[in-house]
Amino acid sequence: MRMRIKAFAALTGVSVRTLHYYDEIGLLQPAAVDARTGYRFYDDRSLLRMQEILFYRELDFPLAAIAEILSAPEYDKTAAFAAQKQLLILKKERLERLIAALDAAMKGEIVMDAFDNSRFEQYKDEVRERWGGTAAYAEYAANAGRDPAALHEAAAGMERIMDDFAVCMQSGAAPDSAEAQALVRDLQAYITAHFYTCTDEILSGLGQMYTADERFRQNLDRRAPGTAAFIGKAIERSAET
Repeated sequence: MRMRIKAFAALTGVSVRTLHYYDEIGLLQPAAVDARTGYRFYDDRSLLRMQEILFYRELDFPLAAIAEILSAPEYDKTAAFAAQKQLLILKKERLERLIAALDAAMKGEIVMDAFDNSRFEQYKDEVRERWGGTAAYAEYAANAGRDPAALHEAAAGMERIMDDFAVCMQSGAAPDSAEAQALVRDLQAYITAHFYTCTDEILSGLGQMYTADERFRQNLDRRAPGTAAFIGKAIERSAET
């Protein structure tokens, strides 16, 4: 099967803009590109690759981690699918415990063990250690703090927002565009909800840090060169409105 990018996007539920970004970072490249028209074509192997990516995204793996896992020399697709299945089973079991805890809470009962996500995180760490790039995961784990399960989930959400900024930039949008400014608001709200109250002043400081601090700049720019500067400028523009 061979299809154009719009058909592939419709089939997989992933936007054309995101597919362009996946191509840019080498996560999912077209099977072929017409040299004359520039049209991108995808095939069955592309679908299999996208399926693997979507499974990992469903499990909250950041894009950089997925790219490293899929490109690891020892990567075993069959074993990876088995690991993904186990992670999804653990995730399902936790959701079922949470639903049961809500039912109990409605009756006035208290059930705290439903929030224990240690088995899922332990198994997820094993997947990372087996196929992931150690440098990326070391950086990711360095911010785990006192509550690894909650902060792992929060960090994954931050990764998705930064990915969206990169996609927005790659689409040609300006830092003061409606799309970029909406992402700035999403970023501020997410930090407030999951880390600390992100005032306008703190947000402005973060925007400056993303470009001034080499570690942060490199981490953001691995999505696409210029991502850190784009986010910093978008935050700067938001302060002017």
